[in-house]
Amino acid sequence: MNLPRLGLYLDLRNPDGSRSTTDVYRRSLERVEYGERHALGAVWTTEHHASPDGYLPAPLTALAAVAARTSQVRLGTAVALAPLRHPITLAEEAAVVDVLSGGRLELGLGAGWRRSEFDAFGADFDARYRTTERVLRELPEIWASGRATPRPVQDPVPLWWGARGPIGARRAGRLGIGLLWLDRDLWEPYAEGLAEGGHHVAAARMGGLVNVFLADDPDRARALITPHARAARGATYRGAQTPGRPSSLPRLQFRTPEDAAADVAGRIRGLPVTDVFCFDRIGGAPEELCDRHVELLCGAFRTALARDPRPGNRPTVRLGGW
Repeated sequence: MNLPRLGLYLDLRNPDGSRSTTDVYRRSLERVEYGERHALGAVWTTEHHASPDGYLPAPLTALAAVAARTSQVRLGTAVALAPLRHPITLAEEAAVVDVLSGGRLELGLGAGWRRSEFDAFGADFDARYRTTERVLRELPEIWASGRATPRPVQDPVPLWWGARGPIGARRAGRLGIGLLWLDRDLWEPYAEGLAEGGHHVAAARMGGLVNVFLADDPDRARALITPHARAARGATYRGAQTPGRPSSLPRLQFRTPEDAAADVAGRIRGLPVTDVFCFDRIGGAPEELCDRHVELLCGAFRTALARDPRPGNRPTVRLGGW
């Protein structure tokens, strides 16, 4: 089977305040360094603002730090919120990360869904999808024209749209960019969008979060971590529902590496998946369990996924390697 890049999705939350933010960030960067030494393929960051649990507000700034500590892993945003930034500011920040990393950026953008964040930035909540599409169209021109400096190392910079529904998937296809959400039901509208935009199916790229926590003893890990995971979900999603939008991420699963690999292999089979990632930690959970989770991800999980005997991904689609 064609293997996707294996990645870490940095969870920098500190919900109970028991540790310093500096220590939380330091430990995640240490996991990134460990991952790169053990065949990790990518590191991803995300974005929310004014979160009481310390949710990361500056994904590209964090990736600049990751770039300074690594030399090979791809660096992705999953996602940066396009409507909250001026396109030139976004182009500049992204280009700096691409330059610092020697051309390793994967720029994933999303429309956002927390109205309070839009109010804080003075951004138009109702126009967020149109704004995101406009920004994704503008960025290549901004870089090519020199309206933003420096220019990125990559030409083009890989772009992604973090869309959870068929409308966003179709829009991503029309733009000929990656779809940053793992959902088999989105393949058809995404492929239709590619055709509408005049893009060959070989341009298809899907990637996203696999919300699994790996453990030698999943039942013990579940007992110790579930309270923290529930608190994190509540802090992120409570009172922030948007009509037509799923209320939260898929429920966190606790698995052995072998069971998780079998599940992931089934989920991505037949799809143009280039990237799969999971959280490096659950904010507030015991750090030794989080460290072991990353060790299993880079070791036993990767090995089990590589030897899965089931058919590989769609043969007509260009796929990435580790």
